[in-house]
Amino acid sequence: MTRPRRIDWWRLGWLFGALLIFGWFASLGAVLIWARRDTSAHASAIVVLGAAQYLGRPSPVLRARVDHAIELWRRGQAPRIIFTGGFGDHDTTSEAAVAERYAIEHGVPAQAILIENAGRSTVESLRRVTTLMEGEPSREVILVSDPFHMLRLAVLARRYGLVPHTSPTKTSPISSNIREFWRYALAESLKVPVAFLLPRGE
Repeated sequence: MTRPRRIDWWRLGWLFGALLIFGWFASLGAVLIWARRDTSAHASAIVVLGAAQYLGRPSPVLRARVDHAIELWRRGQAPRIIFTGGFGDHDTTSEAAVAERYAIEHGVPAQAILIENAGRSTVESLRRVTTLMEGEPSREVILVSDPFHMLRLAVLARRYGLVPHTSPTKTSPISSNIREFWRYALAESLKVPVAFLLPRGE
Protein backbone atom coordinates (compact mmCIF):
# COMPACT_ATOMS: atom_id res chain seq x y z
CA MET A 1 0.00 0.00 0.00
CA THR A 2 1.51 3.31 -1.12
CA ARG A 3 1.56 6.20 1.27
CA PRO A 4 -0.12 9.44 0.09
CA ARG A 5 2.33 12.07 -1.10
CA ARG A 6 2.87 14.91 1.32
CA ILE A 7 2.13 18.42 0.11
CA ASP A 8 5.31 20.42 -0.34
CA TRP A 9 4.11 23.65 1.25
CA TRP A 10 7.51 25.27 0.83
CA ARG A 11 7.44 24.77 -2.93
CA LEU A 12 3.84 25.90 -3.16
CA GLY A 13 4.74 29.03 -1.21
CA TRP A 14 7.53 29.86 -3.64
CA LEU A 15 5.22 29.25 -6.60
CA PHE A 16 2.52 31.49 -5.11
CA GLY A 17 5.09 34.20 -4.41
CA ALA A 18 6.43 34.00 -7.97
CA LEU A 19 2.90 34.32 -9.37
CA LEU A 20 2.27 37.38 -7.20
CA ILE A 21 5.49 39.03 -8.36
CA PHE A 22 4.69 38.25 -12.01
CA GLY A 23 1.18 39.66 -11.59
CA TRP A 24 2.54 42.83 -9.99
CA PHE A 25 5.06 43.35 -12.81
CA ALA A 26 2.29 42.84 -15.36
CA SER A 27 0.11 45.40 -13.57
CA LEU A 28 2.95 47.92 -13.40
CA GLY A 29 3.71 47.42 -17.09
CA ALA A 30 0.08 48.01 -18.00
CA VAL A 31 -0.01 51.21 -15.89
CA LEU A 32 3.06 52.51 -17.73
CA ILE A 33 1.65 51.63 -21.15
CA TRP A 34 -1.68 53.33 -20.47
CA ALA A 35 0.13 56.38 -19.10
CA ARG A 36 1.47 57.01 -22.62
CA ARG A 37 -1.78 56.36 -24.51
CA ASP A 38 -4.18 59.06 -25.66
CA THR A 39 -7.32 57.48 -27.10
CA SER A 40 -9.48 60.60 -27.06
CA ALA A 41 -12.34 60.58 -29.57
CA HIS A 42 -15.68 62.33 -29.96
CA ALA A 43 -17.74 61.66 -26.84
CA SER A 44 -20.71 62.92 -24.86
CA ALA A 45 -18.58 64.44 -22.10
CA ILE A 46 -15.07 65.08 -20.88
CA VAL A 47 -14.73 63.82 -17.30
CA VAL A 48 -12.02 65.50 -15.23
CA LEU A 49 -10.89 63.79 -12.04
CA GLY A 50 -10.43 66.08 -9.07
CA ALA A 51 -7.22 67.11 -7.35
CA ALA A 52 -6.33 69.47 -4.53
CA GLN A 53 -7.42 73.08 -4.40
CA TYR A 54 -6.02 75.77 -2.13
CA LEU A 55 -8.47 78.33 -0.76
CA GLY A 56 -10.42 78.43 -4.00
CA ARG A 57 -7.42 78.23 -6.33
CA PRO A 58 -6.59 75.06 -8.27
CA SER A 59 -3.39 73.30 -7.35
CA PRO A 60 -0.85 72.85 -10.18
CA VAL A 61 -2.08 69.27 -10.62
CA LEU A 62 -5.73 70.30 -10.88
CA ARG A 63 -4.89 73.22 -13.18
CA ALA A 64 -3.01 70.89 -15.56
CA ARG A 65 -6.04 68.59 -15.74
CA VAL A 66 -8.50 71.42 -16.33
CA ASP A 67 -6.28 73.06 -18.96
CA HIS A 68 -6.14 69.76 -20.84
CA ALA A 69 -9.92 69.35 -20.65
CA ILE A 70 -10.41 72.90 -21.96
CA GLU A 71 -8.12 72.10 -24.89
CA LEU A 72 -10.17 68.99 -25.72
CA TRP A 73 -13.41 70.96 -25.44
CA ARG A 74 -12.11 73.70 -27.75
CA ARG A 75 -11.22 71.04 -30.29
CA GLY A 76 -14.85 69.92 -30.27
CA GLN A 77 -14.17 66.50 -28.74
CA ALA A 78 -17.26 66.74 -26.52
CA PRO A 79 -20.03 69.31 -25.91
CA ARG A 80 -19.62 69.39 -22.13
CA ILE A 81 -17.16 68.93 -19.32
CA ILE A 82 -17.92 67.14 -16.05
CA PHE A 83 -15.67 68.18 -13.17
CA THR A 84 -15.43 65.83 -10.20
CA GLY A 85 -13.93 66.28 -6.76
CA GLY A 86 -15.44 66.77 -3.34
CA PHE A 87 -14.60 68.74 -0.22
CA GLY A 88 -11.37 68.18 1.66
CA ASP A 89 -11.21 68.46 5.44
CA HIS A 90 -12.11 72.00 6.55
CA ASP A 91 -12.69 73.11 2.93
CA THR A 92 -15.52 75.54 2.20
CA THR A 93 -15.55 74.81 -1.53
CA SER A 94 -15.11 71.66 -3.56
CA GLU A 95 -12.44 70.72 -6.07
CA ALA A 96 -15.14 70.48 -8.75
CA ALA A 97 -16.42 74.00 -8.04
CA VAL A 98 -12.90 75.44 -8.20
CA ALA A 99 -12.29 73.67 -11.52
CA GLU A 100 -15.61 74.96 -12.85
CA ARG A 101 -14.77 78.55 -11.94
CA TYR A 102 -11.32 78.27 -13.52
CA ALA A 103 -12.79 76.84 -16.74
CA ILE A 104 -15.39 79.61 -16.98
CA GLU A 105 -12.65 82.21 -16.49
CA HIS A 106 -10.87 80.60 -19.45
CA GLY A 107 -13.77 80.75 -21.85
CA VAL A 108 -15.90 77.65 -21.24
CA PRO A 109 -19.58 78.67 -20.91
CA ALA A 110 -21.31 77.68 -17.69
CA GLN A 111 -24.00 75.76 -19.57
CA ALA A 112 -21.32 73.43 -20.97
CA ILE A 113 -20.24 72.36 -17.47
CA LEU A 114 -21.58 69.87 -14.95
CA ILE A 115 -20.03 69.20 -11.56
CA GLU A 116 -20.00 66.18 -9.27
CA ASN A 117 -18.75 67.26 -5.86
CA ALA A 118 -20.10 64.57 -3.53
CA GLY A 119 -17.56 61.84 -4.29
CA ARG A 120 -14.64 61.42 -1.90
CA SER A 121 -12.76 58.87 -4.03
CA THR A 122 -12.21 57.91 -7.66
CA VAL A 123 -14.71 55.07 -7.31
CA GLU A 124 -17.43 57.31 -5.85
CA SER A 125 -16.83 60.05 -8.43
CA LEU A 126 -17.13 57.74 -11.43
CA ARG A 127 -20.19 56.03 -10.02
CA ARG A 128 -21.88 59.42 -9.62
CA VAL A 129 -20.79 60.49 -13.09
CA THR A 130 -22.74 57.51 -14.41
CA THR A 131 -25.88 59.01 -12.84
CA LEU A 132 -25.16 62.38 -14.44
CA MET A 133 -24.86 60.65 -17.82
CA GLU A 134 -28.36 59.15 -17.64
CA GLY A 135 -30.40 60.26 -20.61
CA GLU A 136 -27.37 60.93 -22.78
CA PRO A 137 -27.56 59.42 -26.28
CA SER A 138 -24.07 58.00 -25.79
CA ARG A 139 -22.18 56.77 -22.73
CA GLU A 140 -18.82 57.60 -24.29
CA VAL A 141 -16.61 59.80 -22.14
CA ILE A 142 -13.07 61.16 -22.32
CA LEU A 143 -11.32 60.64 -19.00
CA VAL A 144 -8.79 63.32 -18.06
CA SER A 145 -6.32 62.90 -15.23
CA ASP A 146 -2.60 62.35 -14.66
CA PRO A 147 -0.95 59.68 -16.84
CA PHE A 148 -0.42 57.20 -13.99
CA HIS A 149 -4.18 57.22 -13.31
CA MET A 150 -5.43 56.23 -16.77
CA LEU A 151 -5.63 52.44 -16.58
CA ARG A 152 -7.57 52.29 -13.32
CA LEU A 153 -9.95 55.02 -14.51
CA ALA A 154 -10.73 53.04 -17.67
CA VAL A 155 -11.35 49.85 -15.66
CA LEU A 156 -13.69 51.60 -13.22
CA ALA A 157 -15.53 53.55 -15.92
CA ARG A 158 -16.35 50.34 -17.80
CA ARG A 159 -17.49 48.75 -14.54
CA TYR A 160 -20.08 51.49 -14.15
CA GLY A 161 -21.36 51.28 -17.70
CA LEU A 162 -19.38 54.08 -19.34
CA VAL A 163 -17.44 53.74 -22.60
CA PRO A 164 -14.09 55.34 -21.76
CA HIS A 165 -11.49 57.06 -23.88
CA THR A 166 -8.41 58.16 -21.97
CA SER A 167 -6.51 61.41 -22.42
CA PRO A 168 -3.73 62.02 -19.87
CA THR A 169 -2.54 65.52 -19.08
CA LYS A 170 0.53 66.68 -20.96
CA THR A 171 1.70 69.18 -18.37
CA SER A 172 1.30 67.22 -15.16
CA PRO A 173 3.75 68.43 -12.50
CA ILE A 174 3.77 64.88 -11.15
CA SER A 175 4.98 63.46 -14.47
CA SER A 176 7.78 66.03 -14.65
CA ASN A 177 9.10 64.79 -11.29
CA ILE A 178 10.52 61.30 -11.86
CA ARG A 179 10.46 60.33 -8.19
CA GLU A 180 6.85 61.45 -7.76
CA PHE A 181 5.73 59.76 -10.97
CA TRP A 182 7.20 56.42 -9.91
CA ARG A 183 5.70 56.75 -6.44
CA TYR A 184 2.22 57.18 -7.90
CA ALA A 185 2.75 54.57 -10.64
CA LEU A 186 3.82 51.95 -8.11
CA ALA A 187 0.77 52.72 -5.98
CA GLU A 188 -1.49 52.38 -9.03
CA SER A 189 0.07 49.01 -9.88
CA LEU A 190 -1.39 47.73 -6.61
CA LYS A 191 -4.75 49.49 -7.01
CA VAL A 192 -5.46 48.26 -10.54
CA PRO A 193 -5.95 44.58 -9.58
CA VAL A 194 -8.29 45.70 -6.81
CA ALA A 195 -10.29 47.70 -9.37
CA PHE A 196 -10.62 44.58 -11.54
CA LEU A 197 -11.94 42.60 -8.57
CA LEU A 198 -14.20 45.31 -7.18
CA PRO A 199 -17.89 44.32 -7.11
CA ARG A 200 -20.06 46.45 -9.36
CA GLY A 201 -21.91 47.93 -6.41
CA GLU A 202 -18.74 49.16 -4.69
